[in-house]
Amino acid sequence: MFACPEGCDFQAFHELVYLRGKYEEKPNFIYIASYEKYSVLCTAMKAHANLQYLLSYTSPHRHLLDISFTVSGVNSDELDVQLPAWRPGRYELAHYAQNIKTFQPKDSFGKKLPFKKVTKDRWKIQTQGAKTIHIEYSYYANELNAGSTFLDETQLYVNGVNCLLYVPERMDEPCELEVVLPENYLTATGLNKIHAHKFSANDYHELADCPLMASPLLQKNHFTVQRTVFTVWFQGEVKPDWKKLLNDFKKFTEAQLKMFGSFPFKEYHFLFQALPEKFHHGVEHANSTVIAVGPSHSLMNKGYDDLLGVSSHELFHAWNVKAIRPVEFLPYDYSRENYTRLGYVAEGVTTYYGDLILLRAGVFSEQQYAETFSGLLTKHFGNTGRFNLSVADSSFDTWLDGYKQGVPGRKASIYTEGALCAFMLDINIRKNTANNHSLDDVMRALYDEFGKKQKGYSEEDYKRIAEQIAMKSFDRFFENYIFGTSSYEPELVNCLDYIGFALVKKGTSYIEQSLGFKIQTSGEKTTITSVYPDSPADKSGLSVQDEIIAVNEMRVEGNLNEWCRHFSGGKKLSLTVSSNRRLKEITVEPDGRDYFLSYSIARQAKISRLQESNFKLWAGTE
Repeated sequence: MFACPEGCDFQAFHELVYLRGKYEEKPNFIYIASYEKYSVLCTAMKAHANLQYLLSYTSPHRHLLDISFTVSGVNSDELDVQLPAWRPGRYELAHYAQNIKTFQPKDSFGKKLPFKKVTKDRWKIQTQGAKTIHIEYSYYANELNAGSTFLDETQLYVNGVNCLLYVPERMDEPCELEVVLPENYLTATGLNKIHAHKFSANDYHELADCPLMASPLLQKNHFTVQRTVFTVWFQGEVKPDWKKLLNDFKKFTEAQLKMFGSFPFKEYHFLFQALPEKFHHGVEHANSTVIAVGPSHSLMNKGYDDLLGVSSHELFHAWNVKAIRPVEFLPYDYSRENYTRLGYVAEGVTTYYGDLILLRAGVFSEQQYAETFSGLLTKHFGNTGRFNLSVADSSFDTWLDGYKQGVPGRKASIYTEGALCAFMLDINIRKNTANNHSLDDVMRALYDEFGKKQKGYSEEDYKRIAEQIAMKSFDRFFENYIFGTSSYEPELVNCLDYIGFALVKKGTSYIEQSLGFKIQTSGEKTTITSVYPDSPADKSGLSVQDEIIAVNEMRVEGNLNEWCRHFSGGKKLSLTVSSNRRLKEITVEPDGRDYFLSYSIARQAKISRLQESNFKLWAGTE
């Protein structure tokens, strides 16, 4: 119930009352005796953004988040609203709209407005003359990882890009977000805080890129580097060793700022979801990152290296991806795929530097770094997709199957092959400039020329800058390793030799090394997960997803490798296999060649002074 002063716009007045009641928690009854007072109210309400979001919930165990999206200043008969179909940092379609349970637009009088869905995640609303539209919907939030939205009795965790609608033609307008929370809840977010649990964003892109964690269990601490405050937040059952953690985080943060010269943002937040199970997932954001890791009880001991590695990787993204962005990502189009071939820079270079920075900062020892690099090598040589699809083409195809196995041997990895390409390019630049320049200079140039100016860079820009700094052509390098599928091994051996390291190959299990297939064991079930092309396993007819039941009539119960080794001695083996629910007898015979091997790096026995100097300059210890 309300009263409108004489001479005012009745509908506009009602909309102001609705907004005031909904967003300032005032009763929906206001009597204004004069038009002057009405004008004062109008002015005050105009201070609000025209795009406002209110998040609340009543039964957290149902995982349903109630969202109210208010759009003011509507001047059309129809209003289109869109929910993102993917999130930056994971380049595949996600279909977040499947989590919306209820959806209803209303005018300021609470009258329901007609609407229809025009795509899987886009709605067209008939405004019927309303200047302000209130869209009320519920979002099912029951997935907990570094890029999701989650609600239960212990926390509310929101990635706006999952669940917040936007008006496509008004994405550049300021937004406000308010969250209704229990009094004892703390909030962690990179958004600008207005007061309590109310925040503002310069536009939808900022709103979508600033996740929020709210919980009474949040723990936090901070450190400062070059007047930028870095806040570390933990949600979950974890006991941070703050002295150790802040010391190490400050070291690798200082090393990254030293490399680039300045930080792209005024503040930064490490938002950790500490999970009870084994987990490893990080997502970069403009002035923050969400990192889901576990098991939480071991984060300060056995899992600490993993925690450092993913944290350094995600911080490097503050420059590489959030500031230095492929031209296809400016601006993001959340409604469809944003294809680029530059994943080998966005993720590959970041993977390379994420670990190297830890070595340079003295956080990782030489041995710790060697172990992480060796892991990249084993993944690389075990992935036959590197011979089928280049790392540049594989970047484009992340939108198809970038985060799952996909067709066996189909693609390279923008993380693994991308990181090794970054290493090889770095060493080649150092070789050609007597260590006066490196890939560091390329990334700084990209930051200065593109990142600071909010311009997108292309593949041609990346290659051009590398060639200018190295003062040589990289045509052959890019054709062979980035745009082509040539073997990396000869170039890797040469680059490792430059810093005094050798490539070491070691045997693995009998079935992997001698027969050429990998397995996964779950209980008593043994399933093939990978078959090396032209290996004895491949030639015999074994296939991915085949279940091996017996070897030479001996039933397999989690001991396939042992039975194969026992019966073999270079002889044929008879495998009983269930393939697509049909039983087969398959004979496989080793051919004396090695297939899946373990790769690592080790210091050469004799290192020259030049190699030692090269290593120290590369590792940042000289």
